[in-house]
Amino acid sequence: MSRDHDRDFERDGLEEEECGGGHRGGFGGFLRSLLSGIPWSERATGEDTQAYERPPGGGIRIDNANGNTTVIAEDRGDVSIRIEKTARAESVEVARRMVDEIRVQAREDGSGDLDVDVDIPSGWNRRGRADLEVRVPRDLRVLVLAANGRVHVDGVHAHVKAKNSNGVVRVENVVGDVDISTSNAKVKTDCTCGRLVARSSNGKIELEDHKGTVDAATSNGTIHCELDALGKGGVQLATSNGRIVLELPDDADGDVDIRVDNGVIRSSRELEAGSKRAGRLKGVLGVGGVPIRLRASNGTISLR
Repeated sequence: MSRDHDRDFERDGLEEEECGGGHRGGFGGFLRSLLSGIPWSERATGEDTQAYERPPGGGIRIDNANGNTTVIAEDRGDVSIRIEKTARAESVEVARRMVDEIRVQAREDGSGDLDVDVDIPSGWNRRGRADLEVRVPRDLRVLVLAANGRVHVDGVHAHVKAKNSNGVVRVENVVGDVDISTSNAKVKTDCTCGRLVARSSNGKIELEDHKGTVDAATSNGTIHCELDALGKGGVQLATSNGRIVLELPDDADGDVDIRVDNGVIRSSRELEAGSKRAGRLKGVLGVGGVPIRLRASNGTISLR
């Protein structure tokens, strides 16, 4: 189902040139001789495209351990995958072989979903990566698993789940529940609607123009949440070390409960039956109803 095309092999370093005294190579050749055999000193690239029918199970799972993964939902009936391969090794020949050995394999699983797996050969003196651009039908469920690279999902009208160990996760223009987690990077969403769950161990969380329920937490980082409409599940934001800013729509109703261990609470909203003491603010916003709970161990919390 795949075909390599437009392969462009590049070789880093200086071109050999003729210098005085009739010797070829000169300083460029000398440098090349020094670099020969050094791990990752040579580079090769390649490109591949694949196409698949719409999976009957209504979902796609993408597992890419080394490389960026972009998923773009469109009004289409098939799945298209464009792969940009890059390999570095001790020689051009080995790097070229590595590019050929980078495989993206897709198969239908038992539930009818499409599983996309990236196989990249490696070694102590070799490195490879595959950057994927996957175009899918708009209503296809999406699951992305990544380890070293950015994840971007755009335009899906179905459930989206993204898990990344070392890389930014960005989700935008999604209508459906969203579940995001990353260990050492930022989470960013924009123009989403549904239940939104976001987790980061060491990174900030930025949620803009969301309609629905929000549950976001990070260990070390700020949280900025801007809501266009509150969901029935309300809002829960928590950070151990960082600032929290929650911006609500003007007509928001909710039961507010804010706590901070070491920091300041600021609110520009009038709360009914409110109480405020050191490190805690409670009250009813509008007619109340949905929970609005904000927690910080070390940092300022602002309600706007």
